[in-house]
Amino acid sequence: MKRKIIKIDESKCDGCGVCVPNCHEGALQIIDGKARLISDLMCDGLGACLGHCPQGAITMEEREAEAYDELAVIREMIPKGRNTVVAHLSHLKEHHEFGYLKQGVRYLQEHREELDFDLDEVIARVHSGKAQKKEPAMAEAHHHGDGGCGGGGCPGSQEVSFEEAGQPSEEAPAQPTPSQLTHWPVQMHLINPSAACYQNADLLLAADCVAFAMGDFHSFLKNRALAIACPKLDSNKEVYIQKLISLINEAQVNTITVMKMEVPCCGGLLQMAQMAQSNASRKVPVKAVTVGIKGDIIKEEWI
Repeated sequence: MKRKIIKIDESKCDGCGVCVPNCHEGALQIIDGKARLISDLMCDGLGACLGHCPQGAITMEEREAEAYDELAVIREMIPKGRNTVVAHLSHLKEHHEFGYLKQGVRYLQEHREELDFDLDEVIARVHSGKAQKKEPAMAEAHHHGDGGCGGGGCPGSQEVSFEEAGQPSEEAPAQPTPSQLTHWPVQMHLINPSAACYQNADLLLAADCVAFAMGDFHSFLKNRALAIACPKLDSNKEVYIQKLISLINEAQVNTITVMKMEVPCCGGLLQMAQMAQSNASRKVPVKAVTVGIKGDIIKEEWI
């Protein structure tokens, strides 16, 4: 089968780390001063990191690929050194790929004498969860979901229980909250950028899950024209970018506020707004608001 996957030109990479928080699946890390794809298994081929490399070191290639082969991958990791091997094995562990993890460790044990690093130290670091320490800025982005939040498969799909958080008490029933929605439809595939509701409006571009996570979402929606999308699951998202360009150029929206969830896959929503902004004939202020899975606003900034 053919599979799309990123390719890194290490001769161009200067280790700036801009690509890391834009990798939806957490498959990129800066190790020994270079961006590394630490796990072919976790690269979804979406290419969210492509537009974020200032040096043009990241490209996408389509190649014939068999089912994932951990032995082939670990053989490729070994020459890159101890830190890369630790990062790769830790990545498998964090995504609950324990079968592949065992294969990788078994291969290393069978070839212990050929390694130029201490295998026991590698295994201890992986077991303790102490992979290579990230730079502070990268760690902050990772913690808040721009670079991943751990868990099985897609980090944004990890199950979490909130232990009654936000539940109304029986003594004080919640009062109905008036809706601040002023128009319909709101899904990006359905909206018409020429509709009156968007003319000279303050646009709120929100990820689908935001309204379900935020208890007071409608207070944020007040006096804004809404459009919603899912950057991971929606198809034909090129149409979204064209509609956003029309909203900027023709509807002449005043501002764009992008509300996204903290999970990594949601970063694509901001990227679409930025692409539209860079291709539009006029410029408008863009604000990014990151919402935690418990509904709190983690970060809010003009970009």
